[in-house]
Amino acid sequence: MSSVPVTTWSLEQTSPGDLLPAAAPEGDVRIVRAEVPSPEFSRFLYASVGGDIRWTDRLGWTYARWQEYLDRPGVETWVAYDRGTPAGFVELEPQDEGVVEIVYFGLLPAFRGRRIGGHLLSYGTARAWDLAERWPQRTPTKRVWLHTCSKDGEFAMDNYQRRGFKLFDTKVELEPDVAAPGPWPGAHPA
Repeated sequence: MSSVPVTTWSLEQTSPGDLLPAAAPEGDVRIVRAEVPSPEFSRFLYASVGGDIRWTDRLGWTYARWQEYLDRPGVETWVAYDRGTPAGFVELEPQDEGVVEIVYFGLLPAFRGRRIGGHLLSYGTARAWDLAERWPQRTPTKRVWLHTCSKDGEFAMDNYQRRGFKLFDTKVELEPDVAAPGPWPGAHPA
């Protein structure tokens, strides 16, 4: 199997005032927290958003592994809906000492380029900053961070920087050159 160089950029905000919100898109776009942990729904979002950009690390997770992860206090999934249809999601994972990672963020291919992503990232970042208000056992958020890579969509880095995230680390590593899996085995990416 061949390898390809992949650049990973880590970005952060260190104050709620760092967030530069995007305007809400036109139309009936709503963002709702998926409050009931659902491995089926979370896997659907993960595979549907990441299928064409080579998200593969969770494809082998069992139902029990998904449930265990989603049941952790403070892990949250916020879903954007366009006229009632899931358009994308942002997944938050609290870490030690008031740190919250935006672990996954993205839109299903059919919803990209419609100004939903900036709005969803703004909303999800704001929820990372106020996460301890919903989870009193968690330390108040002092830092929100994420990473993106050269496999992600062409507008990902620009969106993060426009929302006020600052670059703090860059790494280049060789990774196996895997085919985009699509949202389910055998599907062809858009």
